[in-house]
Parts: sequence; structure tokens; C-alpha cells
Amino acid sequence: MKTKLTTLLTTALLGLTLASCSTTSSASAKPYPLSTCIVSGNKLGSMGTPVTQVHQGQEVKFCCEPCVKKFNANPAKYMAKL
Repeated sequence: MKTKLTTLLTTALLGLTLASCSTTSSASAKPYPLSTCIVSGNKLGSMGTPVTQVHQGQEVKFCCEPCVKKFNANPAKYMAKL
């Protein structure tokens, strides 16, 4: 039982550490200049909390996860909008 608890706590701490690393990288990126999703054009926040990603030093925001997948398939197409 003690081993399971230790494993669970270690996994949780590792997850938090990795999450904080991704947040730090977006802090040094250029801020996202638009109030809309770069893929769909929907207003950010209209579908819940926007998804944020850093692409080549530029923060990019999306209205939802499916837009992230579309962006990752052809980033150059969408980065031209910035």
C-alpha cells in the first residue's frame, strides 16, 4: 500500500513539473496578437478555455483541441495570418 502511494505521489509531482516547464516556455514567447482562433476564426473563450501552444517562439491560441490538430498539420498556412 505504501509503495502505491509513493508511486502515485511521484507521478503527480512529475506531471506538475512537466506542466510548469511548458508554461515557462510560453512566458518567453512573443504574445499572441489576435482575439480569435488562428484556425477557425472563432472568438477565443467562446468554446471554453483557449488552448495555448508555442510555435517557433510565437505563442499561438486556439478555441479547441481539433484546431490544434489542424494547425499542426500545416503550421505555415496559419502562421501567415499573424
